[in-house]
Amino acid sequence: MSPPTMQQRMLRALIPADLAADPQSWQQQKSARTRLQLIEAGIDCLLEGGYAGLTTHKAAARAGVSRGAMQHHFTTRMTLVAAVVDHVFYARMRLFLEDYLGQISEAGEEQLVAIATQAHWRSVQTREYAAYLELAVAARSDAELLEHFGPAARRYDQVWVAEMIESFPQWRDHWEEMKLANDLAVAAHMGMSIMGDVLGPERIARLNQLIAQVLKGLYGD
Repeated sequence: MSPPTMQQRMLRALIPADLAADPQSWQQQKSARTRLQLIEAGIDCLLEGGYAGLTTHKAAARAGVSRGAMQHHFTTRMTLVAAVVDHVFYARMRLFLEDYLGQISEAGEEQLVAIATQAHWRSVQTREYAAYLELAVAARSDAELLEHFGPAARRYDQVWVAEMIESFPQWRDHWEEMKLANDLAVAAHMGMSIMGDVLGPERIARLNQLIAQVLKGLYGD
């Protein structure tokens, strides 16, 4: 058996327990589908009404699931919130990796950073990233949410940092610069996502060009 790929390792490290399970019986499969429906409905509620809008009642109504079924899967609001947090981080990584790895099959090593930067910017335009932002902002003032969000955010960062050398082998001798480049892109894209309506497409494009130049300069140094 061949060893797991970078993508497989990263997703295994982040996959929520309910997605990692392999339901065998028809009833188990139905239960897994219902649970996922409720989580997806919870994400929709989060995006439409902010963190205050993420409740078991609203998620059940949106999913078309009875309150009894909701109670079976999520006994409290925070158990639903915790599941939403885990799924958002997993989906963010899965979507980014699918995009990035799909773009590099014919790229040379000198193009990998540019491709990754572009893929990351596309990833911050997604529903999953919008949900991440809602959770990140809410966690700043909600200690109960932070108990779930903080560890998940740190795990996401640790998994990515641990695998970056596999993603960008040309930076193998520039480890500290590579981590700095990653942090710069992540922080800049978060700010650009929040300010997107103010900045507009032209200024966003110019900022992305500047980010690419700065990252190239870090590697060149």
